[in-house]
Amino acid sequence: MAQNFKRKTFVYKNYFWEFYNNQTIQVQDKIDWIIELVRTLEIVPAKYFSHMTGTDGIFEMRIKSGSNIYRIFCCFDEGRLIILFNGFQKKTQKTPLQEIEKAKRIQKEYYADKRENKLDFLG
Repeated sequence: MAQNFKRKTFVYKNYFWEFYNNQTIQVQDKIDWIIELVRTLEIVPAKYFSHMTGTDGIFEMRIKSGSNIYRIFCCFDEGRLIILFNGFQKKTQKTPLQEIEKAKRIQKEYYADKRENKLDFLG
């Protein structure tokens, strides 16, 4: 039975994969589950997906596995397309500024590559 996707996801460069591939299978399964929620639910609970305050359109996917917390930064493009950026394990109450700055830098790279037609969207 085909999934009724509300959104598509696109992984920009290797930032996400570098994070994802360094996680345990258990954490990867949880990440996959959260991404599936974001793709299929019309309204995703803020517990799993929310806008990062103080940013220009950067969102975070929130993953909890056991006592560990992970975040994946992303943004919307062209309505229902979500571009996945970097991920990290959150070890403090507040999101580290360097991780937010990295996501902002990746977002700028993405839009620059898009303007220059350097992106290869599959499907």
